[in-house]
Amino acid sequence: MREIRYYEALNEALAEEMRRDDDVFLMGEDIGLFGGTFRVTEGLMAEFGGRRVRDTPIAEAGIVGLAIGAAMAGLRPVPELMTMNFALVAMDQIVNHAAKMRSMFGGQLNLPITIRAAGGGGTQKGAQHSHSIESWFVNSPGIRVVIPGTPADAKGLLKTAIRNDDVVLFIEHEMLYSTRGPVPEEEFLIPFGVADTKRRGTDVTIIAWSRMVSEALRAAEALAEEGIEAEVLDPRTLDPFDWDAVYASVARTGRCVVAEEGWRTVGVGAEIAARVQENLFYELQAPVQRVAAVDVPTPYAKGLEQAALPSSSDIVRAVLKVTT
Repeated sequence: MREIRYYEALNEALAEEMRRDDDVFLMGEDIGLFGGTFRVTEGLMAEFGGRRVRDTPIAEAGIVGLAIGAAMAGLRPVPELMTMNFALVAMDQIVNHAAKMRSMFGGQLNLPITIRAAGGGGTQKGAQHSHSIESWFVNSPGIRVVIPGTPADAKGLLKTAIRNDDVVLFIEHEMLYSTRGPVPEEEFLIPFGVADTKRRGTDVTIIAWSRMVSEALRAAEALAEEGIEAEVLDPRTLDPFDWDAVYASVARTGRCVVAEEGWRTVGVGAEIAARVQENLFYELQAPVQRVAAVDVPTPYAKGLEQAALPSSSDIVRAVLKVTT
């Protein structure tokens, strides 16, 4: 199977869906003539024109507001927020309007909006541009939260998101754009709410998503040298969440570590840990361990940033706590 980069997989997904459905259009800052900050929309304006690949002003609330109106009128907008922190500028539009309209209209209205946003730290962009705040949106009913960790998952999930009739927040980690991985050449879609086992193991389940998937796999390889076989489970979507896959894996291994890049306090990992212990208390051979970012604004200085963000070595230490 061919290997392509994460951003190339996203680009293919957008192009394929735009060719398939004339109602799909893109909008965002520098996505057209410039080709996108991370090259995801490169070449799309040349193929589809400025009517369907729209460069916008620097106005995130306006971008999402326009997407809401377009979706209400029957189109399938894919707005891009250049980085995840800019979602905060559009928080009222995303959380108070897009997420709630279907419910408030009694199910008579669909809002097929896929909001793409680049998130995560590790690139020395400072405290205001290094957010992993997916938990904020998981906490808001009415939004599907998709967060792929591999090129194949990125393509398959983005195609599913664009065809979905819900509001979808599609989070792409900045440090994953240049990573390579196998991606089928034929068309494929990945359903929401279906976790993927990235590595089989018998001694502990590591639940990780986005960039932490690769960190978890790196940790699993190091642990294997010590005779500990870790299973790495990637939920891929945080809403809907594949609880059955989590429970089945943890029931089999008896131990669980949750690794996320978001802040530790009130993170997605806290919810996972709580539900695992509520449902599998007697199957667990040790308390669930959590690996997450330190509860501080992400530092700019490289050494401090690396100290604040979780890594494979942190995952190894957490696994050793539950296995030794």
